[in-house]
Amino acid sequence: MPEVVLATRNAHKVPEISRILASAGVPVELVAVTEFPGVEDVEETGLTFAENALLKARAVAAATGLPALADDSGLSVDALGGMPGVFSARWAGVHGDDGANLRLVLAQLTTVPDDHRHAAFVCVAALALPDGTAWTEEGRVDGVVVRAPRGSNGFGYDPIFVPDGSDRTTAELRPEEKDAISHRGQAFRAIAPHLAALPAFRGPS
Repeated sequence: MPEVVLATRNAHKVPEISRILASAGVPVELVAVTEFPGVEDVEETGLTFAENALLKARAVAAATGLPALADDSGLSVDALGGMPGVFSARWAGVHGDDGANLRLVLAQLTTVPDDHRHAAFVCVAALALPDGTAWTEEGRVDGVVVRAPRGSNGFGYDPIFVPDGSDRTTAELRPEEKDAISHRGQAFRAIAPHLAALPAFRGPS
């Protein structure tokens, strides 16, 4: 299978995105950027999910000489003016501290009534080539933020988010159930045709 670098240091994302792409008919050998010790962290200076996803994908593709996938995603809470948004992974001040981020959002929503707790998970997936060519696709799932964490299958804000039409948090869903509706599932299924169109995936003519 063609090798593609996933521009993330989040170990949860490699199996999740591999699974999503395989289900879309585009199996890849997805390698985390941590397998390339010389590649530096990419500072997420963008103000939108698309800007940050493109920054990461283009930088990693250029550094490794391989096609690179990246995503930027987060939780957008109406009562918080759309925040944490692009700051979701570092909302409590330390990048990647899921527990602290989740607790801070719950604390900020303590006095918000149940019928005003609408939120959405948003994800932009980016595919970039070493020459800078790139594509982006967006996924979104709407729902509500509950008052206490439930479930252990997810990560990030999954334990406090219930998608519309469900009575379970995304951390209570089985992986395949989550992939079918999730913002990341939508975004990477949409990016899959761009990946499949690359010469390495089409094979010899």
